[in-house]
Formats: sequence, C-alpha cells, structure tokens
Amino acid sequence: MKRIIISLLLFLPLLFSCQSTSDYSASTKIPAESLYLDQLFTVPDSFYIESEHEIFMLDDEMHFMVENTLNTTKDPKKKAMKLLRHIFSQEKIALNYSSNANLTARDTYHSQTANCMSLTIMAYALAKEANLNVEFQQVDVPEYWVRNGQYNLLTGHVNLLIKPTKYPEKNLVFGNDNIQIDFDPFVVKQTFRKRVISKKTVLAMFYNNKGGQALVNEQYNVAYQYFKAATLVDSTFSPTWGNLAVLYRLTDNLNTAEKAYRYAIEISPSNLTALTNLALLLRSQQKNLEADEIESRLLLKRKKNPYYHAVLADEAYYKHDYQQALMHYKRAMRLNKNIHEFYFGIAKVYYQMNRLPEAERAMRKALSLNKIKSTEYQYVAKLNFLKAEKTN
Repeated sequence: MKRIIISLLLFLPLLFSCQSTSDYSASTKIPAESLYLDQLFTVPDSFYIESEHEIFMLDDEMHFMVENTLNTTKDPKKKAMKLLRHIFSQEKIALNYSSNANLTARDTYHSQTANCMSLTIMAYALAKEANLNVEFQQVDVPEYWVRNGQYNLLTGHVNLLIKPTKYPEKNLVFGNDNIQIDFDPFVVKQTFRKRVISKKTVLAMFYNNKGGQALVNEQYNVAYQYFKAATLVDSTFSPTWGNLAVLYRLTDNLNTAEKAYRYAIEISPSNLTALTNLALLLRSQQKNLEADEIESRLLLKRKKNPYYHAVLADEAYYKHDYQQALMHYKRAMRLNKNIHEFYFGIAKVYYQMNRLPEAERAMRKALSLNKIKSTEYQYVAKLNFLKAEKTN
C-alpha cells in the first residue's frame, strides 16, 4: 500500500516543514478556481460547516467563569496563570488529550477532551473575553508524523502569545512582558522559531483538521467541503491545498491532484509534504526523472531529522519488515535519544521479533521519557502485558 501524507495540526511535537529559500516549482501560476471539483463532491444531507462565530463563541457558563475567576485581577500574567490552572484543574475542566477532538471552544470546554487546535482555540476565546491582548503563534519545529491506518499524518503546533496591555502610566523600556501559553512541555523547552498568525489562518487550520479526519474516515464529500472552506478562508495556507490533492488522488482525479500539489508548492516551497506526495504521484505515472529529483532534494533536507527516520521505521513496521524498522528506529535514536515514541516503536518491533526482554526495556525507557498522562496509562498497560508474556 503506497504511503500518503496528510498535513494536520495535532497536539504533538510538531510542524509542517522546515523553511527553504529555494523554489522547486517551475510551473506557471495556476488559477485557484480551476482546482475545485464541486460537481464531483456534493454536499452531504444535513451537513453544515461551523462558522467562525460558532468555533470561537462562549456560552453562559464560560462567561461566568471569566468574570468570576479571571477578571478578579487586572494583571495579564495573573490572568494567564489563572486560565491555565482552570483548564488543567481536576475540579474544573481537567482536559485530556485526544488527537481526533477537533472541537469548538464551547464543546472543548464541556467535553473535557481536546487536541492542540481545539485547546488553543478555547484558551484564545477565554483570553479574549478576559480582555487579554492575545495572538496565535505558529511554532516551526521538525516534521513529525503519526500513523493512522494507511496514512502518515504530519502534525503541527500552535500556541498563544499574550502581550501586556499598554497603560499610559506604564512605559516598558527594557525587555518585554510577553507571556506564552503552550500546552506542550517539549516545545516550551526548545528555541523553535515562532511567528504570529492571523485568526483566519487558525480558522483554516481548524477546517483542515476536520477535513483530514473525514479523509481518513473515507468521508470524501465531507473532506472536500472542509478543505474547500479552508482554502476560501485563507488561500495562502499551503497544507490544505496539498490535502485537497491527496483527496483528488484517492478519488482518481490525478490531473487535478498534480495541479493542486504544484499549487501548494508554489504557495510554500517549504511544503515538503506536498513535494513528497507529488513525487509519489509522479512515480506512479512513470515520471521517474522528476520524481528522482524531488526525492533527492527531500532526502538532503530530512536526513538529519530523527522523526523522518522514525516514520520510515513505522512504514517498514506497517509492511512487516521488522529488520528495516529496527534499523530506522536505531538511526532515529542516534539523532535524538530522548523521544519516548521512538522507544515505544522499537518495543513493538522487538515484540514482533519475539525479543521480549529487549521489548520490555524499551517500554520502560518510553515510560520514563513520556510526560503525557493519557500516554502513560497506555505505556503501563503495554509494559504489564510484556511482563505477563515473559512469565508464560
């Protein structure tokens, strides 16, 4: 089964691609209107797309919380800390992570589950209601993939930047009082480049996530509506054009798929996912010369990224090639020995190879490195299973 990559924004470490100053695409500018196939993807019955207002709106309970918890102080830093405590308090929201929880601010608040996007949207909406000067930031981090069936999902990351309110009597001369709210401790500890993005881009990201999940679920008409909505709200958000191309490829609209990939690359030459998928499409059409050129360029950009070797390991594992998977995981670990997912992956490989003591050691290491509570439960269960297997 051929590998396909979708760009999503999930709560994992983290983003779409490394920056590049070179422009691969030599094609002429493609009209965006020519990339829509409305006649092939009809709107499903009773389907609607959440509006911007619905995505960011607060209900009465949320308004009450802001007024009686956050607005009891005027200090932006204290408000931000109160917001974080409220989000993670066991007595309050006590949010848990779920990669598929692409929810509105209101639904996130009441469902007690969230991914990076829905959590950040909810925090933004609450911060805005508390009169905080808040903006979205995109964090540029190494490409990171997770497997979902036949797909490798490329994940991304956003956080919030809260700037101090400017009072006439307060003049900041040195330094700054900016506050970052980030729900991933890995990102907080790193010095990844960050840039402020607009609310419309975040809205496009939300639609992109919804479309990506629909695509994985083979709800192609739903996926199309969300992807198109994302491109209409922010036509410069390259990952959605790449995902639209994936949809077209899966539905045998290969000519438009190629155009959409190239359009995504024209918008952002650093969209390595679109380049990867374009190379796969070209290879399937026996256009090997161009595919070779793209793949050589991609290898140069990715060979020092441990997550790239991990995704190759995951691909080999998916194909039951456990020796190859083991080799790629070891390469990933040589580049970064502190990523818990690598140890979990190699534990799965060792288990399939019936090397149970090594699988158990890898699981113990994964457990020691992990910082996410829900993942800890999963790892403990796997470790207990391995212990039981050893004694049988």
